[in-house]
Amino acid sequence: MSVQTENNYAIYHDITIKGSVESIYQAITVPEHLNNWWTLKSSGEPSEGTAYNFYFSPEYDWYGNVIKATQNQDFHIKMTKSDADWTPTSFGFDLEKTNAGVLLKFWHVGWQQCNEHFRRSSFCWAMLLNGLKNYVEKGVIIPFENRE
Repeated sequence: MSVQTENNYAIYHDITIKGSVESIYQAITVPEHLNNWWTLKSSGEPSEGTAYNFYFSPEYDWYGNVIKATQNQDFHIKMTKSDADWTPTSFGFDLEKTNAGVLLKFWHVGWQQCNEHFRRSSFCWAMLLNGLKNYVEKGVIIPFENRE
């Protein structure tokens, strides 16, 4: 879902994952796990103020700082080096235990325009979060070149 908020645009997606909150938190914070559903390679530690490198290709070698990280609860990043559309943005994962599993509430806020890149990113996040679900629930790793 995409919405406009105070001259900015935002992406929101909720997905229920059948797995432990611990395994999901590791999948969204530990570089080796991020590489299995999102990045080609990444580095970083889930601790406030630390930097993460999200590497997709030489043209997409991006960085962000952890602005919030509560073990098994939430993980939020403020982009610091990326393209012009992503740099003013922040994204995060908030985890909530439910009877059906763990509700992952994803958000990506601060987009300046509802342009093609924003719309494509919203679609890609939905696909990637489904990949995260399949990774946690079934151990499925989609090869990087086949990810949206």
